[in-house]
Amino acid sequence: MNKRKSSYLWLLCLPGLCLLAASRLSAQTATGSWYGKAEVEVAGMHDNYLTELVIKQKGNRVSGVFGYYFRDKYQSFFVHGRYNPQTREVTILNIPVIYYGSNSTVNSIDCNTNFRGVLMNSKFKSTLSGHFYHDDRYSHMCPDLKVDYTLDRNEKEDSVIGAAATGSTRIWTPQSDDIVVNVPKEEKQADSAKKKLDSILNVAMSHVDSTKEATDTAQVAVAPTPPAPPAPDPEKIDDKKIAESFGKRAAVLNKVLDVESDSVRLSFYDNGIIDGDSISVFLNQQLILKHQELEAKALVLYILLDSTRDVNEVSMFAENLGKYPPNTALMVVTDGKNRYEVFMSSSLKENATIKLRKVKPTP
Repeated sequence: MNKRKSSYLWLLCLPGLCLLAASRLSAQTATGSWYGKAEVEVAGMHDNYLTELVIKQKGNRVSGVFGYYFRDKYQSFFVHGRYNPQTREVTILNIPVIYYGSNSTVNSIDCNTNFRGVLMNSKFKSTLSGHFYHDDRYSHMCPDLKVDYTLDRNEKEDSVIGAAATGSTRIWTPQSDDIVVNVPKEEKQADSAKKKLDSILNVAMSHVDSTKEATDTAQVAVAPTPPAPPAPDPEKIDDKKIAESFGKRAAVLNKVLDVESDSVRLSFYDNGIIDGDSISVFLNQQLILKHQELEAKALVLYILLDSTRDVNEVSMFAENLGKYPPNTALMVVTDGKNRYEVFMSSSLKENATIKLRKVKPTP
């Protein structure tokens, strides 16, 4: 009788245990700041990449910032991917990583990789382990990278993406060729407020000094000399000149591309012989980058799109025609899932333009 009763009670408890297990499974999240080391899977090779992945999960989607440090080079950019709660697997496509055998990180080759890792949670730590794997056609040149991430549990989840969006990192400082366009509004306001405060303090201190001097010397006050007009800002004059020239040229639409994310990665390469082509880049008729010479190594921009627009425009302005006209470039556009290649050709009369049309993510 006691055995039957205990068996009956065990059966009653089973649904509760299943609910408990399900709740624990659903509680697992990929959101957080993950730090680790990626190693090249080649016998006898010991090159590794210090890497961080700062992401936020919403449903079955993840987005955030991926960064890594290899030798003396730091790279970081926005990423978008998927999370499978059943398998606890995170997948992020189209992540460029410097080729491990590059002799120099200045003129290095990028290997296009895809990340797949499995989330494991325990009482003591959370890990995200997996690989950066390559397309079969690049397997001989670009071996896979094995990576083990560990979650920083001291990082508050609600501040993860905020810190990443401003370009702040825990370990490294981005170098000069790691370009992120569109400074967040809060940062601009803070910078403006600081400049305003500095101006007020300078005026106040100037007034105190002049008052003290007048008191010490007991001289008759003389009407102050009107301040000299501020000197023209060369940068603003240059920006205005480029914008005026841009407005006088015809816009030539190359392609309309569908993107699923709110940020994209643009890579510009000189299309052909390196002949000194120099460009400026406009986003929605606004100058975002100027005086950039195209080389064999990509000129990379990470831009935040205007969420109030259904279509964002990116234009390439030719500052010169190089040695062999016209000014041409191969532009690679990546939104974290889709990858497009567009051949751009600008002249002193035309601006090559593409349109980025925001669409709903596909399953």
